[in-house]
Amino acid sequence: MDPKTSIWIIKSLLILALLYLAYTDWRTFRLPNVITFPLIILGITFNWVSELRLTSPSSALIGAILGFGSLWALNAGYRLLKHRNGIGMGDAKLLAALGACLGWGALPSILLIASITGLLGGITWLTWNRHRLHQAFPFGPFLAIAGIIELLWPQLIQTLILPRLI
Repeated sequence: MDPKTSIWIIKSLLILALLYLAYTDWRTFRLPNVITFPLIILGITFNWVSELRLTSPSSALIGAILGFGSLWALNAGYRLLKHRNGIGMGDAKLLAALGACLGWGALPSILLIASITGLLGGITWLTWNRHRLHQAFPFGPFLAIAGIIELLWPQLIQTLILPRLI
């Protein structure tokens, strides 16, 4: 099989998994471990054994660790201040999966895109729900959207957006 075809099949399967996770989180406020854990393992394994890798094996491993660890640390800090969780660990596992698939270098762009789209989505969510500030809000769909954007258009932030802001 042609390598270009193979890589597009891999990317399409990842996009389908991310769309499923986005839909599930939006509807249930849950990111199932049965999908996120295999994505982490498959991301690291694919980048380790395949010639078609999306990133280096070490970048995939570091990406998984940093993806989970960054949101875990953010939640731990929030928990110290507010005595409750601020972000679900399903989101941390999803970011770990994205880091495992795309590498640690993609994480800042993913978090920036997810934060901006999440902010816009949150404003819309508050408007629709009549400004109930203590209601939970799913962040997973925005991580998934950001992951898809980074998968299809890597370095979008660095090449298209940042030069126009500077």
